[in-house]
Amino acid sequence: MSAEDWQIVWFTAWVSALSTIVILPFGLAAALLLARCHWPGKSVVETILSLPLVMPPVATGLILLKLLGRRGALGGFLHDTLHLDIVFTWLGVLVALSIMSFPLLVRTVRVAFEEVNPRLEQIARTMGATDVRVFWTITVPLAARGILAGMMLAFARALGEFGATIMVAGNIPGKTSTLSLAIFQSVQLGQDSHAFRLLSLSVTLAFAAVWTSEYLARRKRTSFSAASGKAQGL
Repeated sequence: MSAEDWQIVWFTAWVSALSTIVILPFGLAAALLLARCHWPGKSVVETILSLPLVMPPVATGLILLKLLGRRGALGGFLHDTLHLDIVFTWLGVLVALSIMSFPLLVRTVRVAFEEVNPRLEQIARTMGATDVRVFWTITVPLAARGILAGMMLAFARALGEFGATIMVAGNIPGKTSTLSLAIFQSVQLGQDSHAFRLLSLSVTLAFAAVWTSEYLARRKRTSFSAASGKAQGL
């Protein structure tokens, strides 16, 4: 492994972690709304949030490219007012990873919120707790393992993202090259041994993230079953 390879691994890991942190507050808000609220058109919102999971990643990347490019609505505004470019920069990688991993975070955290007993939240409110305090002292602690599991799944999804990233950020060595892009480039150049070395690192990181998520989910189910059994016994 060369210094350039380790730089790619480090860049992929930290930008994936950053994308997970960036989407976390939005993911928590969306998951809470979907788990606790009902309104007309809710199914439409759920469908829109899930689209990146089923659409071709390159299609999502093309939408982002048109939106965030200098001639796009948002990209043009950012360029003209803040002199900030997103396309073909590390920010483009961050946006692509965030969009592609957001649905997994929302779906996992939503399930965790739905398993929290609403009566506990209602009891806290009758004792004078505000909705914000109930959320941070009751809902989040009880759903903590599910939230962490969702974060690990989002991180794992970000690690392996390819299609949207190459559309929005390209594959610029030292600037936007991620593990998946570097593997693709190595295969294109006939450097199979190099591609397999990068592949082994990618599989290791993804396995660790998914295993952690599954471990947290199992612990959550075990704790929930134990608590339910204890409650029935009382």
